Amino acid sequence: MIDFLRGRIVHRESDYVVLDVHDVGYRVFVPNPYALGTGGEPVVLYVHHHVREDAMVLYGFPTREEQAFFRRLIEVPGIGPKMALGILASGRPEAIAAAVRAGDAAYLTRLPGVGKKTAQRLILDLKDKLAQWTPAVPKGDAEAAAAAAPSEAAFGDAWPVAREALLGLGYREYELDRVWHEIRPGLSGRETPEQLIRRALQQLDKG
Repeated sequence: MIDFLRGRIVHRESDYVVLDVHDVGYRVFVPNPYALGTGGEPVVLYVHHHVREDAMVLYGFPTREEQAFFRRLIEVPGIGPKMALGILASGRPEAIAAAVRAGDAAYLTRLPGVGKKTAQRLILDLKDKLAQWTPAVPKGDAEAAAAAAPSEAAFGDAWPVAREALLGLGYREYELDRVWHEIRPGLSGRETPEQLIRRALQQLDKG
């Protein structure tokens, strides 16, 4: 079984790339082909090698985390590789996991191919499995981000005010907690609530 591939992307389509590995072209289906490296530099894709009666298909991901999450998704009855790939193309693993743990079927049904029954099945099958799941962050990166981030006190009431406004727009508390964790290292601590709302919405729009 293929675990990962390292090579250069020589062709892209809407749902796959062709990866040149030592003059052999591998067609690898990926969540977001145009988000992968574009400068001709080598890329690594962590692969799920899916074997069917009539074909062998490669699904690739830029991180081990997404590879593992994809495998969790296809364990759920009714979710095949194509649907799992579409889900990961539309939502980050940590956001999907948080929605599953919270039993948030409304969020899950916004993902492609996921109806109410599938959302409930995701919650039922994965809630316990994802109870302790958190995205892996390299220790050095986490320490550097924590050191660079302004303290909570530096923002005064700006984030609490922005958070209340975002809750009023219908966002969930766990979504906002995740986004705050992601955007705070890049802030100065002098932002207004309006600026924080814009930054948070930009991040939320990314999934």
